[in-house]
Amino acid sequence: MDSMKGSDTVELNSGLEIPAIGFGTWNIHGREAVSSVGTALDAGYRLVDTARIYGNEREVGQAVGQSKVPRGDIFVTTKLWTSDQGHKNALSAFDESLERLELDYIDLYLIHWPGHDTQRRLDSWHALEEIHGSGRAKSIGVSNFTPEHLRELAKHSKITPAVNQIEFHPFIYDRQIPTLQYCKSRSIAVEAYSPLSMGKHINNSTISTVAEQVKRTNAQVMLRWAIQHSTVPIPKSAHAERIRENLGVFDFELTSKQMHALDALSGHDGKSTLPFYVRLLE
Repeated sequence: MDSMKGSDTVELNSGLEIPAIGFGTWNIHGREAVSSVGTALDAGYRLVDTARIYGNEREVGQAVGQSKVPRGDIFVTTKLWTSDQGHKNALSAFDESLERLELDYIDLYLIHWPGHDTQRRLDSWHALEEIHGSGRAKSIGVSNFTPEHLRELAKHSKITPAVNQIEFHPFIYDRQIPTLQYCKSRSIAVEAYSPLSMGKHINNSTISTVAEQVKRTNAQVMLRWAIQHSTVPIPKSAHAERIRENLGVFDFELTSKQMHALDALSGHDGKSTLPFYVRLLE
């Protein structure tokens, strides 16, 4: 099985490098979270993505602490939830995340969701800029921000987000093109969450056909598609075999024809996972 190499990274506008694929931890808790993150690190993942709202920062931190991989080689991301927005609240929420993770610093801290209050969003970003200045967050960024949110932020900030983490898979490709284009124009790296569409459409016939052509799994094809769209996918799995399998995406490429075939799946039978977050916001 192909494993990640040291060159499999993406340079951020902060000057740091982020691994070209990461391990997502949404909906993994308790011992399963500790075990899964440990398995991922052993397999070769060096980017681990969590969030306050996931309720597993403590377990992720435990796995990082127990790993034989040096802390300096692990890129840890966590996020500020909407109810914690605001300057003072964001500073406190970051401290609490850091304490739960039992780490001295975070590699990337994101505003998880733009929310509906412009001032709170901007105040939160200014808090992140302070945290970055203190060295406790090596890079800062956002998640689920549209070009409109990013333009607004650009007018009132000193630091350009290093990352914008968005939902990204073939079935919603069209709707994310404007965000991809804007981020590229501002050197903002794009992370792809739910790159496997939460498994809902992984057995789509077009994906299966491409997988047969390249002699890979459907999941590997979807992840490779995301990588060739210049995003950093962060797949999630609690199964050791799949965790290792998902790393096997750096020794093959999809042709232009195969990429276009997957692009064309957009809107056909896929539904966004965003309703999950919308329910949390209500």
